Amino acid sequence: MKMMNYTGKGIGVAILDTGISPHPDFGNRICAFSDFISHKQTPYDDNGHGTHVTGILCGDGTASGGKYRGVAPGCGIIGLKVLDRFGNGNKEDVLCAFDWIIRHMQKYHIRVVNISVGTTCKNGKEHNSLIQGVEKLWDRGLVVVAAAGNQGPLPGSITAPGSSRKIITVGSSDMLVGTEGVSGRGPTFECICKPDLVAPGNRIISCSSKGGYRMKSGTSMSTPFVSGAVALALEKDPLLTNVEIKMMLKDSADDMGFPRNQQGWGRFNLERFLEL
Repeated sequence: MKMMNYTGKGIGVAILDTGISPHPDFGNRICAFSDFISHKQTPYDDNGHGTHVTGILCGDGTASGGKYRGVAPGCGIIGLKVLDRFGNGNKEDVLCAFDWIIRHMQKYHIRVVNISVGTTCKNGKEHNSLIQGVEKLWDRGLVVVAAAGNQGPLPGSITAPGSSRKIITVGSSDMLVGTEGVSGRGPTFECICKPDLVAPGNRIISCSSKGGYRMKSGTSMSTPFVSGAVALALEKDPLLTNVEIKMMLKDSADDMGFPRNQQGWGRFNLERFLEL
């Protein structure tokens, strides 16, 4: 893959998930960890989902001799545990994590927020508060990337906060059709076309919270491919805005020939994205 002289160095990425285990592939790059579930002080992941997502985003491949390497292996990692060991969470903890990011974004140089988390809750108040919370991050200039969810293939199956019109929502390019067609699709409850684009998400090998590696599938795995690429682009040009990043993703995507509410702008193309 070309242009890998960029590693995301100097760019902080906040990852809202089940936590993060200190895997060898993360080295000393875990800049901060905040636990909104059990309020522990040191990084941990009692589910494994967050560690896997982080490996896709920014693992450096140390434990595999470089075989399993993330997209941005030099970025700073900010792990925010908002889901418990069963992968469940609540709106209040996620909103607290959003507030934490705003308070600490300067200290940890946070430019990107990865949210491989979503809810199908149709409760208007809860849905709206999540959307408002995530859009507050976007309005602060952060690049927010969220999963489309695995509730497809029916229309209207994008999870919140990925259903926000402002943020970047990622579906799975290899989970769009057939028995694997679970990638969430629009339109959203507010009649917005989503996802924005799709990236690989099926049978992805990445870091295990028990050490070594494991395989997982879902739009949760697609999302960090894009978040990691955004960190590379921001290292290349730190003055890029979140809106400019979003337009670059649009202009560089490969049309797969599916409807807009299924594939978004198309399949993520890293090389073309970094060439813009």
